[in-house]
Amino acid sequence: MDRAALKGMAPNMNIRLRRFSVTLTAATILAVIVPFSAFLSSRALAADGVTANEAKGMGISTQWRGSRGLVTKGPDGKVIFLYGEVQPSVVCSPLQVCDIELQSGEVVRDVLVGDTVRWKVEPATSGAAGGQAIHLIVKPSEPNLVTSMVVTTSRRTYHIQLKSHANQYMARVGFEYPEDVSTKLADINARMEASTIPGTGVPAEQLNFSYSVSGNAGWRPTRVYSDGEKTYIQFPRSISSQDAPVLFVVSGGQNRIVNYRMKGDMMVVDYHVDRAVLVSGVGWKQEKVTIRRGGR
Repeated sequence: MDRAALKGMAPNMNIRLRRFSVTLTAATILAVIVPFSAFLSSRALAADGVTANEAKGMGISTQWRGSRGLVTKGPDGKVIFLYGEVQPSVVCSPLQVCDIELQSGEVVRDVLVGDTVRWKVEPATSGAAGGQAIHLIVKPSEPNLVTSMVVTTSRRTYHIQLKSHANQYMARVGFEYPEDVSTKLADINARMEASTIPGTGVPAEQLNFSYSVSGNAGWRPTRVYSDGEKTYIQFPRSISSQDAPVLFVVSGGQNRIVNYRMKGDMMVVDYHVDRAVLVSGVGWKQEKVTIRRGGR
């Protein structure tokens, strides 16, 4: 081939070579960048380890596990945790036992321990049949261990952290339950209400019940008592469906009217009554009941 022909072909070859070079360069860049980007992403994910939601969730869990809850002293040195407030952290020691006592009557379904090789958990019971309490006896094999334990029962689930110390430990551990506190408070309120006579707000032992009632009216009072300032006359419940009798206080041989008011089946008299008369109706239909303090 002569030089003229070669010169004519050279520009075209040069163009093709340049195009090939550009194409090859772009492909090479893409082939390198895409895997490298994926590599960087995987490295970033590996370095961070979690997503934003996972990090948030772990933060919530860490805060709950690390919170300082209320710990109180129970009988016989028992350490009492308020159930559900925080994750209890129970410290045990090798060659010693930790006794974790659950609620009386609670039935244990499962006990799951993170480290089953170096921690031993054995069940025990106390109390009479029908009201037995389950005890979990925890024993670590060596100090400076940390693991977690999940206990599922017929009533709730316990999430407990277990730690081992060379010589310090909690011999007895128990729980106070929010529902038990509410029940105890309701029982206390019920007992207080039972010991307080309606209408007075005063305990029964502070009232004077030394009143006698005479008369045969259908609405005859069931009891009369005084707190020293007021007198309380309690009628049968049927009084609410009829007109209440009129009260006259006997003083100096005369009947006089004093302030009083009806509260349901209770007549509250703003006076310390010694003797009074209750009157209902007129004429032959009139009914009368006499009240005397001390039976006088």
